[in-house]
Amino acid sequence: MAYENLLYEKRDRIAFITFNRPKVLNALNRKTMEELNDVLITTHEDEEVRVLLLTGAGEKSFVAGADIGELAVQTPVSGKETASFGQRVLHRLETLGKPSIAAINGFALGGGCELALACTIRLASKTAKLGQPEVKLGIMPGYGGSQRLARLCGKGVAHELCLTGEMISAAEAMRVGLVNHVYEPAELLPAAEAMAEKIIANAPLAVKYTMEVIERGAEMPLEEGQYLETALFGLCAATEDMREGTRAFLEKRPALFRGK
Repeated sequence: MAYENLLYEKRDRIAFITFNRPKVLNALNRKTMEELNDVLITTHEDEEVRVLLLTGAGEKSFVAGADIGELAVQTPVSGKETASFGQRVLHRLETLGKPSIAAINGFALGGGCELALACTIRLASKTAKLGQPEVKLGIMPGYGGSQRLARLCGKGVAHELCLTGEMISAAEAMRVGLVNHVYEPAELLPAAEAMAEKIIANAPLAVKYTMEVIERGAEMPLEEGQYLETALFGLCAATEDMREGTRAFLEKRPALFRGK
């Protein structure tokens, strides 16, 4: 598929999505968000795609934030609509039912940090810088950053990043739980692909239900989350993949999962 601001490639059951506006550090404009939404719809429907891997073109930036030129002319009405649309796109990413890995190869600021937060797993280059600098522009996070950051890292970290607008290093981002692992720049994409391959080796429905119970259960009281877990465990027990996985283990051979 050809896009103006994204590069898309499907290889070995991985959908590679690269934000491709290097002259503006891959900043998110409306066109880019529309193209991302289209890619997400396509990958959701594509049974060959098991994992999404998102990164930025060039060596400087994952996504440096929103397009300031577009932000500067927002009205109260258009601003709310822009934020709502961005939230819908990132909600689609977060609830796609397929894991997404953000390979953060440079700046992940504002909307770029919010994009990474909506991914299932975040890996970063040692040179990456992350933050929510919106207050420095007289605005605030609008693509769900204040909510996901507080849920992932706690209110203290969310308040500090969102109120100071300061960037943090990849090492600090890992310390506070914003990213899972940090790699040398040349090792980032191979590490992301290796993690994707580990996920792909597992049963697709089990992966999907596990993601669902973690995401939804985290917002529930413990007993309700556990009840959801038992229900989804029961669904797994009804699948052909469960029978294949347990049989393969007993027969000491690799399982051949079919997503059924």
